[in-house]
Amino acid sequence: MQKLKVCELFAGVGGFRLGLEKCGGFEVVWSNQWEPSTKMQHASIVYEARFGPKNHSNKDIEQVKTEDIPDHDVLVGGFPCQDYSVATTLKNSKGLVGKKGVLWWSIHRILKEKKSKPNYLILENVDRLLKSPSNQRGRDFAIMLKCLGDLGYGVEWRVINAADYGMPQRRRRIFIVAAHKSTELHASFSRNSARGLLYKHGVFSSAFSVQNDNQNIVEFSLSDGLESISKAFNKGQKLSPFQNSGVYINGVVSTIKTTPNYDGPITTIARLLQNKKVDDEYYISSKDLPKWEYLKGAKKEVRITKDGFEYNYAEGNMVFPDALDKPSRTIITGEGGKSPSRFKHVVHTKKGLRRLTPIELERLNMFPDNHTKLERISDTKRAFFMGNALVVGVVEKIGSALLQKISR
Repeated sequence: MQKLKVCELFAGVGGFRLGLEKCGGFEVVWSNQWEPSTKMQHASIVYEARFGPKNHSNKDIEQVKTEDIPDHDVLVGGFPCQDYSVATTLKNSKGLVGKKGVLWWSIHRILKEKKSKPNYLILENVDRLLKSPSNQRGRDFAIMLKCLGDLGYGVEWRVINAADYGMPQRRRRIFIVAAHKSTELHASFSRNSARGLLYKHGVFSSAFSVQNDNQNIVEFSLSDGLESISKAFNKGQKLSPFQNSGVYINGVVSTIKTTPNYDGPITTIARLLQNKKVDDEYYISSKDLPKWEYLKGAKKEVRITKDGFEYNYAEGNMVFPDALDKPSRTIITGEGGKSPSRFKHVVHTKKGLRRLTPIELERLNMFPDNHTKLERISDTKRAFFMGNALVVGVVEKIGSALLQKISR
């Protein structure tokens, strides 16, 4: 089987590429990474160092012309979660457009303008996408589904916690797989019942087994136009109608809350710790330990804002140090640096308490050791990359399941 050509958007340091290349059958023919808030493009530098500069774009995707992006079979990307509302323009006849600077609309623009549309999409986002914004729960995701449906795609989604399937980090993300109506995979979406796709025959149910608990599936259509969905979808409701799993086929949403079904081996923090000597800078000094204990501990206290307003503040305690016999908590972008923090990981070793090293953070995302190590990249920046990254093993399993479905 000829390899599927991949376009990787919002590439970061290449998590999607690593996962797809590990399962085989995919070849990245064009990639894009642009960080608007920094002059030095650190992630793009790492990406080029690992995969080469050929066919890699370090330019704002909103400024890249669709015609400059080569045709491809699969479009992938972990795009930022923002407000996806639409607005009507009076100055031209293009109709509905997204708010300026919202990157979902760059994906939409590429799909809309490509004469030879990609057959498949694999997208990733934070799971709050299913319930944003707060005043119209689920509206943003409804807009995305409607856009994809109007462009001829059938869609599957699943919120996946990597640790639920034996991987080393409790990281919950929504993954979206879409197939164009010209493909056999889309035809199989239409042939199967929603329950069959969600529990057995879909891409996600093939890659990540769930318990067949016979819950009722919620179904509803997205028959209104984009502008109407943007203004009125689920307005005034406290909960999003979208559950952690679902399909959107031929204008109908079918969604259900699924429960992982996994009894295999579990990768713990202990298995991923470096055995060799770790630099002293990662160890917590006796001077700093009280600050760490305070930040990690439970609190009930009165605090005062800069304006002099007093308020009661309370929070529960964090496990300190982190349990070594379990997968890690979610890595955050502020994981690096010496300063005490409530959310940074701390482990107990023979030498004492210490923070996690960049290699250990890479391992928690299933990246190769020292994937982000370069002369110009600080350890704090390397930790930032891993806070933004995805778990490579999840992408590998999705890619393998997709290949199996389309090679039949």
